[in-house]
Amino acid sequence: MFWGLTVFMPVGITYVAAVLLLATLLCAGGLRERAQRLRSNPMWWPVMAYVAWTLVILAFGPHYAETGSNLFHGLRIALTILMALALTREEAIWAVRGFWLMGLVNIVMIGLFYSVGFPLWEPWRGVIILIGNKSISNALLFTIMAASAVVYGLQALVEHRRWQALAAFALVPAVIAIISLNLPSRTSLLALLLAIPAACVHQWRRQLKVLAVVLVIGGAVAAAALWNTPIVQQKFAVGIQEIEAAKAGEISEASWVVRYYMYRDTARMIIDRPLTGWGIGAWTEQWHLRGPKLLDYKNMPHNDFLWMGSQAGVPGALTLIVIMLMALWLAWRRDDQAGRLAFVATLIMFIATSVNSALRDAQIGLALLWVAMVYLRLAQAPGDSWRDLLPVALRRGSVAAPAQ
Repeated sequence: MFWGLTVFMPVGITYVAAVLLLATLLCAGGLRERAQRLRSNPMWWPVMAYVAWTLVILAFGPHYAETGSNLFHGLRIALTILMALALTREEAIWAVRGFWLMGLVNIVMIGLFYSVGFPLWEPWRGVIILIGNKSISNALLFTIMAASAVVYGLQALVEHRRWQALAAFALVPAVIAIISLNLPSRTSLLALLLAIPAACVHQWRRQLKVLAVVLVIGGAVAAAALWNTPIVQQKFAVGIQEIEAAKAGEISEASWVVRYYMYRDTARMIIDRPLTGWGIGAWTEQWHLRGPKLLDYKNMPHNDFLWMGSQAGVPGALTLIVIMLMALWLAWRRDDQAGRLAFVATLIMFIATSVNSALRDAQIGLALLWVAMVYLRLAQAPGDSWRDLLPVALRRGSVAAPAQ
């Protein structure tokens, strides 16, 4: 629960939670049971392939000033996944409780800060105002909450629990306001726009007529509501302008101008050495040689698949892609609310990994990856573990479904 409670806080506190949980898992006993759980998990072999190829490239490839840092973060990604999947069902439930409790507290605090006002406390600075990648991480965590609320609300509607559905849907505009005004993030808005219809597809994939109606009506309403928000229009319009400017040769520190050059030059790194890449920790040195001088202070390409491909070749990038796709597939194949919640969480993680350093950068990845993998762990537990998160009064009418 402590790690769940700290995911919105500065990354140092989240690291403390991660280390304490690792120590607890190692000292509390039951290691054989946890090892068996991991070895039987379909995620095990993709993660092992990722770790093994990383170590092969480390052993036989060149080393750089950032080799140690990149190796640490690469192995941290694997360890975070394994720690989440090693949890028991009850432990995973407490982790999600911590995440949701702190998330709801933060939403209330944001409202109070801008309505009543109070001193800006350092642990909550990245929640209340935009201060770099930690705020981007928090915006993505709020996006998972909003997508989860949509999933719960849709299920409540199907089960004729209208007041619970209304309460769940009420969270969505609050989160949209936060990630549009308070923690402006195009990545989060894009992820939410894709996650909501994805949740509908997951729920009604065997009822094509119902799905078509829901997507047409619900999609039109959601898209119109978002697109008619001036700040949303502005952010996407500016993004398109930045891409067009980059294609015309403009160099600036605008978000998508930077990404354009990063993606182009990192792709060229992979093309030059497609099998083994340039070595663990090589991206920054290659970027200094290839990228615009104005942007040579960057140390990651804002796309973790390209990052892995530039340092470990196409096989390295594929191992990371398979991990992400396996998580999506495991969530997709479970046809109930638990699977749907894991599906939207892992989809948001996949989108963030594709347009940001959502795994490599611990400011984002130490929290986002943890939450998504705990969601996936609950989707792999028998029954509807999510019912146990709620007070007894809110569980009435909800029907548990077996794991598939």
